Amino acid sequence: MQSTRPIFLVNLLFFFLIVFQPVYSQGVTNSLPKADSLFESRSYKEAFEIYSENYQEGLYSPAMLLKMAFIAEGMGDKEQATHYLGKYYDLNPNEQIISKIKTLTGQTTLFGYEVDDRDRFVLFLVNYKQYLLIALSAILLLSVIMIFWTSRKNESRVSYWPTAALMILIFLVNNFLDKPSTGLITHSPTYITTHPSAGGELVDQIEPGHRVKIKSSKDIWFEVEWKNQRAYIRKDHITRL
Repeated sequence: MQSTRPIFLVNLLFFFLIVFQPVYSQGVTNSLPKADSLFESRSYKEAFEIYSENYQEGLYSPAMLLKMAFIAEGMGDKEQATHYLGKYYDLNPNEQIISKIKTLTGQTTLFGYEVDDRDRFVLFLVNYKQYLLIALSAILLLSVIMIFWTSRKNESRVSYWPTAALMILIFLVNNFLDKPSTGLITHSPTYITTHPSAGGELVDQIEPGHRVKIKSSKDIWFEVEWKNQRAYIRKDHITRL
């Protein structure tokens, strides 16, 4: 009877090549240290240019977002400052950021910044996603070693199911574990309607600064969660975070 071990090993190698390619791309060396040095020397414009390039490539940290918000506010661009603070809030929710956004937008009350235990748990997993993948990979490696050890004694007793389950779990964590998609209201006024059309019933009329969870996209509309109910907002009235 032909051994299934070579086939399994080939599939395992192929799995690692595909799944961990995104992890490698997230660790690409960038120019943030140079930008931080420019920021410390108060060369804010030059630092902001480098920060912006990294941000567009998806390379940023909470500290970088705060620095970008500081620079944008100093340049008089309150909308951009609010955007970076909103992005920071997605990574690290706290009342100080909400207060600052209120100051920038002139709002006394902001909606959409509520964070429940489920949101905090998901955010915790997202923040430690890389470490979670490393831990699961270590367990996967031990599982592979056990397969080799067991197969050397009696191949008929080898079970590939635990290893296959770990591979699936790693794939799901790496590709689907992410924070909810959110957006910041940036248009004044913004109309929230019950349907994705101008004829939809008006749910609310709001000003910039509020935050919404984006559920889906349809033509020129975003389906969002607003005050625990489904609603629609035009895409050009929202900046995605």
